[in-house]
Amino acid sequence: MRIIENRKKFFVASLCVIILGLAAMVYNAATGKGVFHFDVEFTGGTSMEIDMGKEYKQKDLEKILKDVTGQDAPQIQAIIGTNEVAIKLKSIDGETRENLMAEIQKVYPDAVMGEVSDVSGTVSREMQSSAIKATLIAGIAMLIYISIRFKDIRAGGSAILALLHDVLVVLAAYAIFRIPVNTTFIVVLLTILGYSINATIVIFDRIRENKVSFRPNQTAEKINTSITQTLARSINTSITTLFTVGAIYFLGVQSIKEFALPMMIGILAGAYSSICISGSIWYELLPKREK
Repeated sequence: MRIIENRKKFFVASLCVIILGLAAMVYNAATGKGVFHFDVEFTGGTSMEIDMGKEYKQKDLEKILKDVTGQDAPQIQAIIGTNEVAIKLKSIDGETRENLMAEIQKVYPDAVMGEVSDVSGTVSREMQSSAIKATLIAGIAMLIYISIRFKDIRAGGSAILALLHDVLVVLAAYAIFRIPVNTTFIVVLLTILGYSINATIVIFDRIRENKVSFRPNQTAEKINTSITQTLARSINTSITTLFTVGAIYFLGVQSIKEFALPMMIGILAGAYSSICISGSIWYELLPKREK
């Protein structure tokens, strides 16, 4: 494969996706929707559980919620094995809750209100801070580890830039598809970082092993050969993981889909960055004499 020779094409393709995501963020903000669709866990709001008393249609319940509260994106999560449902909304007062319950009982007379809780903005800010800290700590730890392992800060730097690419692609997906940003967002982000860096290290290890087989001025050939030798492994790992997460997406409930969709996008982005981006960035960072 001629990865290094075509590196600029890969850079442009990635840049287009990231710019599309940034454009979606700007559009969302300009139309008053918010840059991202933050869940109650991040913005603060009201969480309630309702026993519907019998089987219910999610579309009917969603329409009632929108009509009573005026909110365009209420979150409804079925509790498997029961007729209960967990609902998350922006903060509503006691009167609105009573009106909401009255409207639900018109359609589902046996519905009973269960636990109701308010998520404060303070807790939400703490969660946002924790997410940022966890990502930064993971990134710094990876940079240190890879730099020491390969005895080259440029290897660590290129791996981190490839991870930044993955993060930006996942953020673009959240903005474009309006996927709710909640606690699973942190899980998705850290999982993708770990998955992507693992594939990158496999390629970098092969580059190091092939060092003795190439002359100092054959760096491009060395990187291309190393990526080709690990390509089957990278693709097979990605495909098998996608099959598993894809099954979860198509067979799971809404809350699971909100986790599986960005995971699938992140897996694809991670595989792409490991194969096409990380080695190319490493090559760009090398001095001319090593190229």
